[in-house]
Amino acid sequence: MLNFDLYNPTNLVFGKGQIEKLSTLVPQGAKILLAYGGGSIFKNGIHEQVINNLKNFTIVEFGGIEPNPHFETLMKAVDVIKEQKIDFILAVGGGSVIDGVKFISAAVNFEGNPMEILQKRLLIKDLSKVVPFGTVLTLPATGSEMNSGSVVTIQATQEKLAFGGSALFPKFSICDPTVIQSLPKRQLQNGVVDAYTHVLEQYLTYPHEGFLQDRIAESILQTLIQVGPEVVENPADYALASNFMWSCTMALNGLIQKGVPSDWATHMIGHELTALYGIDHARTLAVVGPNLYRVMFETKKGKLAQYGKRIFNLTGTDDEIANEAINKTVAFFHTMGMDTKLSDYTKEFDNTANFIVDRFKERGWLGLGEKQLVTLEKVTAIVEMSY
Repeated sequence: MLNFDLYNPTNLVFGKGQIEKLSTLVPQGAKILLAYGGGSIFKNGIHEQVINNLKNFTIVEFGGIEPNPHFETLMKAVDVIKEQKIDFILAVGGGSVIDGVKFISAAVNFEGNPMEILQKRLLIKDLSKVVPFGTVLTLPATGSEMNSGSVVTIQATQEKLAFGGSALFPKFSICDPTVIQSLPKRQLQNGVVDAYTHVLEQYLTYPHEGFLQDRIAESILQTLIQVGPEVVENPADYALASNFMWSCTMALNGLIQKGVPSDWATHMIGHELTALYGIDHARTLAVVGPNLYRVMFETKKGKLAQYGKRIFNLTGTDDEIANEAINKTVAFFHTMGMDTKLSDYTKEFDNTANFIVDRFKERGWLGLGEKQLVTLEKVTAIVEMSY
């Protein structure tokens, strides 16, 4: 097992009715920026619950944070914080709102152009330079409620870029599984596939000695396969909802990546498809992931075979099992309502591979993946296979 540090200071508050604890979790006397997205929290009653449980606090509201939050929008929130002298942010929403709040937190006191946080993929580590924040999760998917990573889109340049750092963990996150009852089916489908692919990014690398990490990762995959199709059809079932929400958090709270290699090339390519075409993040992962496994088959065959045996109970030679494991993954994505070809989402994809490769080259990303073996030539093959 590889050496690692495990640091996660987020206080996760999980279960029914936990929004009632808000007033004890937010620092007393704080002036709060309440940040949210398109307004669904008004329809499902969460906004009212939040306000009712923060009656003794001064609150300034900032709505309109987009899916794949835009740098341009977030900078408006930064201005509000400075003007209103806000000292705490409460993100009420899914991963996009939480990711956006992480950027806002980092940008308020950043010395220089905040766009550099994204373009240089900076690690924000100084707690004295960020605005503290908490979250009320409304859409399970990204795990952003219990990690320090974030992805933000620069609309002007059509770039979707990641950053993070140890200073960007939420102080607390309230996770009430009953909130998913009002979510559209498409968002639930996306959440399952997003979390599933998060696990695969940290699991489908090469055989190693992180035996416990593999077993934890496999248990999350098995749980998502078990509850995913059902929770989409019956989100009011608390057993399904709670296991779905907790699986999404566990998939990317940092635990399963400790001591083991990880990949993330699927995400890097998928981010470009979202930035270019506005395709839902999870759906880009369903498009790219299986084709990456096919192109990188020889380097991933050992782990694909393990995955096939343990998750899908496949038998045969390692080559046969590894190939069928990819097919089973695609079948699961289809079960979850995912299309798995880029042509299912856009007809203007002829030059996509060249565009993405040129962009990676400009950034100096010449090799991706757990061993940097996903070269620009491989990226071209993966994207073209995804057409």
